Amino acid sequence: MNIEKIHPKLRKVFGRIPSLPFHNRLALPIIKLLLKMRPKKDPLPGVKIEVRKLEFATIRIYQSEDASSGAGLLWIHGGGLIMGNAAMNDYECSNYAKNLGLVVVSVEYRLAPEYQYPAAIDDCFEAWNWFHSKSSDLGVDPSRIAIAGQSAGGGLAASLAQRIFDVGGAQPAAQVLIYPMLDDRTAAKKELDPVKHRLWNNKNNRGGWSWYLGQLPGEANTPLYAVPARRDNLSGLPSAWIGVGDLDLFYNENCEYSKRLMEAGVHCQLYTVPMAPHGFEALVPDASISYTFNKEIERFLRNSLTL
Repeated sequence: MNIEKIHPKLRKVFGRIPSLPFHNRLALPIIKLLLKMRPKKDPLPGVKIEVRKLEFATIRIYQSEDASSGAGLLWIHGGGLIMGNAAMNDYECSNYAKNLGLVVVSVEYRLAPEYQYPAAIDDCFEAWNWFHSKSSDLGVDPSRIAIAGQSAGGGLAASLAQRIFDVGGAQPAAQVLIYPMLDDRTAAKKELDPVKHRLWNNKNNRGGWSWYLGQLPGEANTPLYAVPARRDNLSGLPSAWIGVGDLDLFYNENCEYSKRLMEAGVHCQLYTVPMAPHGFEALVPDASISYTFNKEIERFLRNSLTL
């Protein structure tokens, strides 16, 4: 992808990012090790972070030392279903705890290729159930818990909302899907390979979906809750906010999912950012378009959780 297509405020950073072969199984462990060594933003001061091990998942709990709003957020990290961890979003999660007064629970789920479906979605569901069972201890109203995720985490958040709806009982107050990885059929479109999308391209997408599903993407059938865009009936799901840049590999599938939610009677806000590739607000948080993007997420959460 030509760097000139990218927003001027983002070009410098994206111009320095190499195209990494996440789809190469031999190279993946080395890349994951290098990514662990990169500097990350520290959590905000005044936020307590507690780590707990559940049966399968590990969770990080963020609580502001100031007054709580009585609402909560279940956060799911990104990484193409094959990498990443809960600590990588310490800054974002502590920000929601500090600025919105939320109790945030971030899930560290099992990753492919070592753990295929349904490990990741099972771990997210386990964290959701734990959050609800401990809501009174955490000072959280169980009817005021939203779910959110970035990239692959956004896809898992969408799948989790579907699974929770089918199980019944307490439902999420809302779902925040940040450039979510929703549809394996995108990865099957090899005509997208030459585009070479920045940060996460279609070859990497194909590798992530293949390892997670245990089958090639685009097959006629996929397991229940594995691919959120494959669900036929989206009615009854919680209100949604979907944010994505128009240079993101997931742009079309995000727009389509938003359209289908609205057609099913689900309130959905689609926020698109011109000239923005995947992960732009995380990589260039000081850019004006990143600031506005994050403020839109906060605005949606404030309205959905009556903050």
